[in-house]
This record gives sequence, C-alpha cells and structure tokens, in this order.
Amino acid sequence: MTGKFITIEGSEGVGKSTNIEFISNYLKSKDITTIETREPGGTKTAEEIRRVLLNTEGETVPEIAELLLFFAARSFHIENLIKPAINQGHYVICDRFSDATIAYQGYGRGFDVKDINIIAAWVQKKLQPDLTILLDAPAEIGMQRAKNRGSIDRMETEDISFYERVRQGYLELANEHKDRFVVIDASQSLKLVQAEILFHLDRLLE
Repeated sequence: MTGKFITIEGSEGVGKSTNIEFISNYLKSKDITTIETREPGGTKTAEEIRRVLLNTEGETVPEIAELLLFFAARSFHIENLIKPAINQGHYVICDRFSDATIAYQGYGRGFDVKDINIIAAWVQKKLQPDLTILLDAPAEIGMQRAKNRGSIDRMETEDISFYERVRQGYLELANEHKDRFVVIDASQSLKLVQAEILFHLDRLLE
C-alpha cells in the first residue's frame, strides 16, 4: 500500500504544531501509521542545517545561502525519510515543505519564483503533497501569537511587511494549486479549524 504525503503550511503563530498532532491522532484512530516531521529538518543532517538556518547569533546567513540551505536540508529529508516512509505505506505529515520556500524566499525575500521552481524540480523530482493544508491568518495575529509563545528564532524576527508578503504568497499558491491546497481560517476557534481539517482528511481517505 502506498502512503500519503500531507503538508501543513502557514506563517508564524497559525497553529501548525497543534494541528499536526491532531491530524496524526485522527489518522492513528483509523489504524493508519503516521510519521510527523518538519522542515527544515526531519533527519540528523537536515536538523543540523536547521540549526544554522534558525540561529540568531554568529555569522550572518546570506539570503542566497538561506535559500540553498533549505533545499539541501530538503534533499536529505526527501531521500532519507519522506520517500521511504511513503513507499512503506505510511502517512507523512510535514510541518512546511517547498511551498514555504516559495512563500518565504520567493515572495518574502524577493527571489524569482521561477528559479526556485527549477531547484525544486531537481530536488523533489515528481514528489508533491497529496494534500496541503494552509492555515491562514493576518500577519499581525500570527506574529502576536508567536511572540506570546516565548523565544523566537531568526525567521521570526522580520518586519511585519515581510510576513504580509509571505501570507500573500501562500494565498497565491493556494489559488494556483487548487487540486491539493485547502485554505483554513486559522483566526477562528480551534474547534472550527479542526472541524474543517477533519472534513478534508475524510475526503483524502475516501
């Protein structure tokens, strides 16, 4: 049995971690083996790259290096965790994937999305999520929630306009890829968010 690849996207403070746990528990209740993972990260080497990317101290990370490091980590992640798990019939639930790179480094940083897509094609080959859940909320709400959590990493220290561009990028991606994207209003109550998630999970399981 071939597994499925589910990605959870969204900017800071939209509730990705909480809802990934919710999704995993729901699938397990259906006797489906799940693997929860994240980007950047997911494997030993990819997690080491993550530490470089999110570190707020030491040497400055150039924007082009940031972009390439995300894809380097993704390559380890795909080949050593995601593909093997899917081939074994597992459901992989990933906190962000290549859509995040387009939203953050493309729309946020200003890199040409066409160039990002070329790199993505080299790294991912034909791998695409079966379902992408975009948890969407105004940038101000998300960043306030992120700050309320406590310590923040390097990717959470940008000006609010950066996260507004990221949000717009995500919404444009969702509009371009309606076959796999669903957009859920993350500013509403958790109960309503999770009711919508269940609806789309059940459709995937049909």
